[in-house]
Amino acid sequence: MHSQTNEQALEAAIEKHLTGTCLEELKAQGTTVDAVNESAELYQTGKGYYIGQASNFNTRFAIDEQFFWSFLESTQKEELSKLQKQTDWKLKILNRLDRLVKKYGILHLLNKGLQVDDANFTLLYQLHLASSSQTIKDRFQQNCFSVTRQVRYSIDNPREEVDLVLFINGLPLVTMELKNAWTGQTAKVHGQHQYKTQRDTKQPLLNFARCIVHFAVDTDEAYMTTKLDGKNTFFLPFNKGNKHGKGNPELPAGTTGHRTQYLWDEVFTRESLANIIQHFVRLDGKKKDSLQSKTLFFPRYHQMDVVRKIIADASKKGVGQTYLIQHSAGSGKSNSITWAAYQLIETYPENQNVPGGTDIEKPLFDSVIVVTDRRLLDKQIRENIASFSEIKNIIAPAFSSKELRSSLEQGKKIIITTIQKFPFIIDGIADLSDKRFAVIIDEAHSSQSGAAHDSMNTAMGQQANEENELDAQDKIVQAMESRKMRGNASYLAFTATPKPITLEKFGVQQEDGSFTPFHLYSMKQAIEEGFILDVLSNYTTLKSYYEIEKSIEDNPLFDTTKAQKKLRAFVEQHQETIQTKAEIILDHFIPNIINKKKLKGKAKAMVITQSIESAIKYYKALQRILEEKGQPFKIAIAFSGTKKVDGIDYTEAEMNGFAEKDTKDKFNEDDYRILVVANKYLTGFDQPKLCAMYVDKKLQGVLAVQALSRLNRAANKLGKKTEDLFVLDFFNTTEDIKNAFDPFYTATSLSGATDVNVLHELKEVLDDVGVYEWNEVEDFNHKFFSKVDAQILSPIIERASERFIHELELEDDEKADFKIKAKQFVKIYGQMAAILPFEVLNWEKLFWFLKFLIPKLPVKPEGIEGLDELLESVDLSTYGLERVKLNESIGLDDTDSEVDPQNPNPRGAHGREEEKDPLDLIINSFNERWFQGWEATPEDQRVKFVGLTKSIQAHPDFQPKVVENQDEQNKDLAFKKILDEVMSKQRKQELDLYRLYAKDDSFYKAFFDTMKRMSNISTN
Repeated sequence: MHSQTNEQALEAAIEKHLTGTCLEELKAQGTTVDAVNESAELYQTGKGYYIGQASNFNTRFAIDEQFFWSFLESTQKEELSKLQKQTDWKLKILNRLDRLVKKYGILHLLNKGLQVDDANFTLLYQLHLASSSQTIKDRFQQNCFSVTRQVRYSIDNPREEVDLVLFINGLPLVTMELKNAWTGQTAKVHGQHQYKTQRDTKQPLLNFARCIVHFAVDTDEAYMTTKLDGKNTFFLPFNKGNKHGKGNPELPAGTTGHRTQYLWDEVFTRESLANIIQHFVRLDGKKKDSLQSKTLFFPRYHQMDVVRKIIADASKKGVGQTYLIQHSAGSGKSNSITWAAYQLIETYPENQNVPGGTDIEKPLFDSVIVVTDRRLLDKQIRENIASFSEIKNIIAPAFSSKELRSSLEQGKKIIITTIQKFPFIIDGIADLSDKRFAVIIDEAHSSQSGAAHDSMNTAMGQQANEENELDAQDKIVQAMESRKMRGNASYLAFTATPKPITLEKFGVQQEDGSFTPFHLYSMKQAIEEGFILDVLSNYTTLKSYYEIEKSIEDNPLFDTTKAQKKLRAFVEQHQETIQTKAEIILDHFIPNIINKKKLKGKAKAMVITQSIESAIKYYKALQRILEEKGQPFKIAIAFSGTKKVDGIDYTEAEMNGFAEKDTKDKFNEDDYRILVVANKYLTGFDQPKLCAMYVDKKLQGVLAVQALSRLNRAANKLGKKTEDLFVLDFFNTTEDIKNAFDPFYTATSLSGATDVNVLHELKEVLDDVGVYEWNEVEDFNHKFFSKVDAQILSPIIERASERFIHELELEDDEKADFKIKAKQFVKIYGQMAAILPFEVLNWEKLFWFLKFLIPKLPVKPEGIEGLDELLESVDLSTYGLERVKLNESIGLDDTDSEVDPQNPNPRGAHGREEEKDPLDLIINSFNERWFQGWEATPEDQRVKFVGLTKSIQAHPDFQPKVVENQDEQNKDLAFKKILDEVMSKQRKQELDLYRLYAKDDSFYKAFFDTMKRMSNISTN
């Protein structure tokens, strides 16, 4: 005999863990299930579950009749006797149960009970609290939890089975389809597929809200859904995470079990399931809505885990603790906060010796204060608490210490306030020293309202200024720094990007003096699990080159460092510079986002600028271009207050034509596609339709992560995918962005700045191999864009394919190299074509030809393991030594990141000795850095022109099509084509020259004539 490694073995393992034995063991021992269930000793060896028998399952009413009736008989005999006088009393109860489940869902009956005539039945005895009486504790023990294997659930097809079902008092709570990776089947693929395509959701057991949750489980991973909807079923991962990513960690050395052991070890225990039903699961929707239109929420693992750990720690340690919860965007923070708030008001101390625990019969906290800037969160918490609690009207807003006191006097248990009013609430907490508070801070969403910002700054004694504004985290810390954190409150801060000071204020101090979050759900895990998108997957940087000149005769002295910054700011905010960048933005956005109907034609972009003045200039430049294009869509601008530019005062409302408070909603409309901002909306702005971002601002640290993360919101209904995201950065380097993300982001490598000149090199190599002739590329493009029948195109591709396979006698590694480079060319050009400030027609033609040729290029896998995967995964990082090195350095660290504390040394305005240089030296230095010395000396200019002339004369078309050509008009056309090709190849080395050549008509004409003369071409 050998080990059983199939799904039946996993079934048996779960069953044995929950019940203390399994059907296989009973069969071998000759013992009956009933005998085991009647044995208290065996019953207690597991997790307190009975073994269910599939024969007892009633498919019509989806209940285990044995345990349903035995529970009512043993616990509510008197109520049952009221109906037993009727001959059809069982059917009457089942029909009533069935009707109410179809109308309200099983959760409603578990919480509210079942009324039939004058009988009132409790279907679940609630899990007791620390303060509960012994009677309540004893009643919970009377609940009958059971697990049944191979449940035949279908009325129409009696052979269809669900692998495992968990019941409470005969009512189904959890169904499970089990898989085992050792047999080649996984929960993610096969388990989900089985639920989606092979399980009949019309059958009662699988009806929405009849069961609370459905799990697809294998030995490594678990996924869950609360609504089976055929192919539209949406499964969520229910995994602990592994090394900050998806999946589950391996078990500790020396232990036995599977990676998903935690499910039956901790999640499916009697107490855990009861806790989930009472305190986590909720059915969202209006009372008048039909059951099918509502949403049933079941916590993801990290949500359940963080709330339970907070409650346990508070019960043990009492009031006066701090908790830093580092949860990424996509973690479902709103639900986590709601669940934590609700459960904290019912948290009791473990004993009277903990701070605030003098009376263990009284909850630890008198009130929970939720600090947020999100209006929706107030509404969410109100609705969610109402669905949990029998006690009504326990939530109230409070914006001052007086309102805080009033709310407490009225018995309000959950109090909502804003970040702006937080300082006053801290004062109230200090005044109410006889009360105990839990303060939950949703700091990750700072205000989007200028007025709100102003009020916060006023409260802090500061002057409002958006361009030097504190973010939410800074505001919280500053409010708390000026007021001692009182011992009568515990603080819970939720953030995705904790700053050093936030870690120090709220984090858990370790033995070595460091501070760590109390709980972590990382960006890496959120991305790998598909809850947010990877904003760094398609990141392109452009570097600017400038030249400035001195316009005065004097040569005054300036501080060199400050002058360089000022000069760059001057150039970057110059209207001509912004106009050029605005053209590049729309040249990408319109063809690649608008015309391609990204996100079903609803995709939007954000333009991030250096200042309000820049934002206004960008807005006006974009508007001018759009007017020239016939206004294909609308744009909006967002900034706080009034800004004077060129002597004119501007406001957001005046420029947009609608009230400032409406900007967010207006931008959500389909007509509006681009939002121009400086600082406003860089944090706390959730717009899932955003898929492109154009950055012309220094981004660093937390702001970089928060700003770029505006793109990461998933939009499943619009089909938003990671490949839809695009960032074009005019200002930052890839290293800047890496440094910003590293402390918070442990999953993704940031691809380097795309150097389009690699396309020249790739094309040259591809051309030289001889797989295709250029006339074939030309012929294919002509026919392809003439929309000829595909069978006319096929021979052209087949001719090149035949050369590749047979005629050229290429070695296997040569074939692989060609295909890799072809795929690389297609990938890079496809990403970059629309944002290039020039056109290379031959690149475009080769792109289309290779797209059709690549699938016809077979390569042998001999000697190259996993070649298909290699070809699919190659990146720009794999081409060229410099690119490989750069990619390695940019890969974000996949380990715990440690940030340094704030500099404790004071820094004054005169901390650095000024280095003063003459103005002309500063300008020369600036030009050398940003303009790379073009026309620095006449000798430099002569050398460059001679070099270009030699390249022209070496071109293969120069002699036959120019020198020997008698037709002057054709000669000029041929020379222009040669010059264009030479200049394109020289673009990287002479970018400043190329821009003049491509953009300035008068320069182009003079340069063209000069090159002709130097090449000894007669113009006559």
